[in-house]
Amino acid sequence: MSALAKLKLVSVAAGQKSPTVLRRNKLTAHLVEQIAMAKAQTAGEIYAVKRVKFVADAETGERTQVEVSKRVKQWWFTAPNGKLALALRYGAKNLCITKTSNAIEISDMAELITTLGVVKDAVQAGELDTQMEQVSGALRAGFGKKKK
Repeated sequence: MSALAKLKLVSVAAGQKSPTVLRRNKLTAHLVEQIAMAKAQTAGEIYAVKRVKFVADAETGERTQVEVSKRVKQWWFTAPNGKLALALRYGAKNLCITKTSNAIEISDMAELITTLGVVKDAVQAGELDTQMEQVSGALRAGFGKKKK
């Protein structure tokens, strides 16, 4: 009796996630980073995300694993009226939250953390799918072949 005959074999196709779900997951991950950065800033700490990078040694050519800090830009800034403004970003572009607004006005850092949590919930619920689709479509259009 073969070893495989002891196992229950089935035919299953792995389901792929839709592009909308992938965009939601990407924006949610960035929002989690922004929440952690805001919490670290209110606590007076430095927030740094580490990632693994492979570096080749110049003399031997051997590749080694090195942990480096990933640059994370904050999405909030001080507006001209003195309050904080939170601009949501998808990739290198700002998301227009509504047709007339591209940022959220916030009074202080404590409200910023709660606002980021609310935005994260809205992204997971799919409330910003059309805005992400527009930004993503504009980015993809930029990669098209240019006519001479």
